[in-house]
Amino acid sequence: MLHLRPAGSGDLAAVLPRTLALNAHEGIAVDPAVLEAALDRLLREPAIGGVWMIERDGAVIGYAMVTFGYDLEFSGRDAYLTELWIDPEARGSGAGGGALALLDPELRALGVHALHLQVRPDNPALRLYQRRGFVA
Repeated sequence: MLHLRPAGSGDLAAVLPRTLALNAHEGIAVDPAVLEAALDRLLREPAIGGVWMIERDGAVIGYAMVTFGYDLEFSGRDAYLTELWIDPEARGSGAGGGALALLDPELRALGVHALHLQVRPDNPALRLYQRRGFVA
């Protein structure tokens, strides 16, 4: 069974290697110390966004990372899904789509009226987002 739980500062050690792997996979050069400091801040300051741990049968298999903005076009708070990571051994099992479905009510409860994505057109995750109803 898939479950989302809000991450806290105690989850830094679980998220950091995954976000480093995501950046390496995407070919994005990051300074690990700078990334760690930014992630630590995100985990400690819920006003700027949040991280949700994706768990299956009690084991962490990934995370979703969201940062908040504010836009009158969307009647207030909007958000960017900046990262969605599913561990390689859990991919292809519906975890990504399931996590997006579980994230929706979490964000609505936080007053988010629009969720934006950051994804390159050649990224296979684009098909996942399109199946979940996201449009360009």
